[in-house]
Amino acid sequence: MNEVEVGAGAKVITLDDYGSAIYFIEHGEAVVLTDDGEATQTVGPGDTIGEIAVLLTGQRTATVEARTPMRLLSLSGQDFERIRPRVPELERSLRRLGLERARR
Repeated sequence: MNEVEVGAGAKVITLDDYGSAIYFIEHGEAVVLTDDGEATQTVGPGDTIGEIAVLLTGQRTATVEARTPMRLLSLSGQDFERIRPRVPELERSLRRLGLERARR
């Protein structure tokens, strides 16, 4: 895992980009935006973003923009594949979260 610092206003994830990492939010807030730029959800410490692309589709399904400076932990898809057999509950939780979000 790597720590990533993101400035306010920066795009953390962009709709339709290839998704190669899952992000765990340690500090700060971001908004999830629709295609037309409307905020649909706010995410913050303890939330996860990017799991749909890594686990389900390969592509980002939303744009996420930092509302404040953020500190994220980034787990690459490759690292996730390496730890997956040792922590199956992590995959189950992330997959369930991704499926719930994909239905919205």
